[in-house]
Amino acid sequence: MRNKKDIWIRCFVAFLVACILTGVIATGIFYKLDNTLNDSFYQKERILDGNIFVIGIDTKSLEELGPYQTWPREYMAKAIEILNQDEEHRPAAIGIDVLYTGRTNDKDDKALAKAAGKYGNVVMATTANFTSQLEENNDMLYLNDYTIESYEEPYKELKENSIQGHINSMYDKDGVIRHLIRTIDLPNGESVNSLNYELYRLYAKEHGLKLNEVPVNSERHTWYLSYSGGPGAYNDGFSFSDLLSGNISPEIFEGAVVLIGAYAPGLMDYCTTAIDHSQVMYGVEIHANAIDALIRNDFKKEISDEMQLVLLFIVCFLFLFLLYRKKILFSSIVWLLSGFSYIGIAYFSYQQGYLLHISWIPFSITVIYIGMIAWNYVLETMEKHRVTNTFKHYVAPEVVNKILENQEELELGGKMTDIAVLFVDIRGFTPMSEILSPLEVVEILNRYLDLTSRCILRNKGTLDKFVGDATMAFFNAPIEQEDYVYQAVKTAWDMVQESHALNQELIEKYGRSVGFGIGVHCGPAVVGNIGAKIRMDYTAIGDTVNTAARLESNAPAGQILISREVANRLEGRIKVTSLGDTIKLKGKAEGFEVLRMEGLIEET
Repeated sequence: MRNKKDIWIRCFVAFLVACILTGVIATGIFYKLDNTLNDSFYQKERILDGNIFVIGIDTKSLEELGPYQTWPREYMAKAIEILNQDEEHRPAAIGIDVLYTGRTNDKDDKALAKAAGKYGNVVMATTANFTSQLEENNDMLYLNDYTIESYEEPYKELKENSIQGHINSMYDKDGVIRHLIRTIDLPNGESVNSLNYELYRLYAKEHGLKLNEVPVNSERHTWYLSYSGGPGAYNDGFSFSDLLSGNISPEIFEGAVVLIGAYAPGLMDYCTTAIDHSQVMYGVEIHANAIDALIRNDFKKEISDEMQLVLLFIVCFLFLFLLYRKKILFSSIVWLLSGFSYIGIAYFSYQQGYLLHISWIPFSITVIYIGMIAWNYVLETMEKHRVTNTFKHYVAPEVVNKILENQEELELGGKMTDIAVLFVDIRGFTPMSEILSPLEVVEILNRYLDLTSRCILRNKGTLDKFVGDATMAFFNAPIEQEDYVYQAVKTAWDMVQESHALNQELIEKYGRSVGFGIGVHCGPAVVGNIGAKIRMDYTAIGDTVNTAARLESNAPAGQILISREVANRLEGRIKVTSLGDTIKLKGKAEGFEVLRMEGLIEET
């Protein structure tokens, strides 16, 4: 029954914690951190195939050709002509990552349109401008932040003589580009492919490749980009001005994809990408990465957050259920194995084309692991405190504390220590027990033993043992004490004084009274763990102990007998009456002086 209850408690706690952690993750509070970790774990540079080139409109070009805004369109027309001048060694596709929307000079406009349409391998850029707009769906209003406000495309002649592809990018909520837009659906019903896809299509046609299908992830036709190179990876130092001046041989680009676009800070065409958060990447390089992924058929399908949250809940539930109240070593092993196993699974899944959140499960099981360690520590501390307090009812508190402080002292053996030993026994208890019921006997005995125990502990003594109706205690071990002999006789005196009230109560209730016979002696004794390895007592043995016991056995009710050694050490602090050698102690030679303690001398 107990086990079944524990299982239900464990299930409830596991369910509750799994719900809380899953709910916290679902809020998206760790969105930025999670995506940053995903990027650093998944996005890695690889060796490029050398089939994609970037010709940059760079700082050198601006210095040699002047500000970009003043360039005649004849420059781009000439660049296209140069790249296509050798029909046998021309590029498979040329992408112009520059917008040519309005008309300028009629001659230049016609020259660019003619060059773009002459070879059939040029893709010109278009772009859609998005805005947010309230829309109605099934009588419900919602904010559509993907509404196309305007669409910019090449001027009429250029549009009619070229292929077009949009250059829009999809920024995630943290301002990082991880997704690209495969297709944009225009308000007029037309669809426009991306610039990178159109260039890939021309490349595949030129090389006789079957077009790979792009797995889009939403109604917005977005797909996750697995980058091949970081900022600068596709920059081979080809400058637009060098191309125009004839310093670059067009044969280099045979059968490849050539991208011409902004590659200077002043042109403001750059952003942060998943492969490197510390350095921005120019837009033309993002297209290069996209084309490379399209050619390699390197697509990653993002497992839905809903499915991953379900998986997270299951893992959290099982993990906590397994770790509930387990030892730290076991918990640590399970935590490490689980965390590294998931990371391995995530990496393998990525290689197979499936994208998992790298941090959700490791973070959650780490929280559970730390929480379980903390909780188990609290429980163990509480249990230790409970056991310690319970143990102190059976063993002297000083001994318990000593054991807890130094486990190494739990070895058989002892050491010679100077101690004061006290024995106390109840006089008249046996005749009383003969006329009382067993329950009454036990009640009276417990009250007397409680009295002796309180007096011993109050005076910092070590309660050694109960032997029937007798009590043994010693002072100055296991903790050294400065005035241990005085503390021993004060304990004896307290016992006698406090027994008066209890005796009066017994007389009124049973018509009989009892008293204490007490013996105190001091001297060297062996103190330590005596017994067997499986069961030992922390006690004292030796002649000093035996002498104290014999003094007690000869003490009448209500009297405290001490040795001359005790009296000498406490001279001037206690009142005594010498009994000489009138009391013969077993095992002691003639002349052993016994004294009766009459009281304490108050110190001023």
